[in-house]
Amino acid sequence: MIDFDFEALRNIGLNNTIISQLSGVDAGRLCRITEYQRDRITLHDGSTEFDARALPRLLAETPLCVGDWVIAEPNVLNEMWISQRLSPANQFARADAPPIASNIDTALLVMGLDGDFNLRRMERYLALAAAAEVTPLAILSKPDICTDVASRVAALTERLPPRTQFLLINGTSPESVAQLQPWLGAGQTICLLGSSGAGKSTLTNALTGAAQETSGVRRTDSRGRHTTTARSLHICPSGACIIDTPGLRTLSPESLSSAFDDIESLAAGCQFRDCRHQGEPGCAVIGHIDPDRLHNFHKLQREVHRNQQTALERIAERQKWKALMRSAAARSRQKRG
Repeated sequence: MIDFDFEALRNIGLNNTIISQLSGVDAGRLCRITEYQRDRITLHDGSTEFDARALPRLLAETPLCVGDWVIAEPNVLNEMWISQRLSPANQFARADAPPIASNIDTALLVMGLDGDFNLRRMERYLALAAAAEVTPLAILSKPDICTDVASRVAALTERLPPRTQFLLINGTSPESVAQLQPWLGAGQTICLLGSSGAGKSTLTNALTGAAQETSGVRRTDSRGRHTTTARSLHICPSGACIIDTPGLRTLSPESLSSAFDDIESLAAGCQFRDCRHQGEPGCAVIGHIDPDRLHNFHKLQREVHRNQQTALERIAERQKWKALMRSAAARSRQKRG
């Protein structure tokens, strides 16, 4: 018979969606993955954490990640083995790699107001949250060291989709961090996304009291030093769970459509169905969308296209463009005589 303590597990995110999958489970212990590294998986059963390994059969069928709910069973040597993974309600995943985190309620999209400030990057994270069907909350960190907060907030407000909330958070100030309390209810799972040096680990430490290492940024470009190299789940005093991640970049077609639905909506009025919104006659998008946002849309479109290609298709496309460039160069030489 399946072994679990509902009251204890509810404090680390157990909900009815997960419980409904237990009807077909005959034995084992219900746990949540709190840390996943190449050589170690850490589980939490609501009261204690312990290490476990996954059956090779399971890993071959299903990649595991932090936030997953799994069934663990002891062998004859009393070693814990993960035998089953329950389907996640949602998941942050890359198109070309194993998933990053699962079963998320809110995504905190962290961006520094120093040299880390980049509206295009924020749009990327919004796209990832939309694809995973996770509620986003934009966090502008380091307002204490920014001399131009008002203009940067105004620029972000213009680019955020409707109804997307944002907060100014100084991760070193308890009063500032307290603004996040409405999202930190018992059993809620929060996932932090942002570039290295944006302040994710500092924010995690402030919310949980965890002793994660934090690093400064380079003076020249405010880029971080990749403090977080593994995904891990931490429990707040309020009962919320926070997953810190080292980064997430690759987009899918679904995430792009969700984040740029304003462009998709306007495109329905274009004169040509295959309009690329790059100067074609009768384009209903150009002139109604911020040029920088449209440029970012085209850039991410190209990235999605590359992600969907096989290695052979990428080689063939490079050869095609090389041939076109050689042909153009030859014509240019002929014209010059």
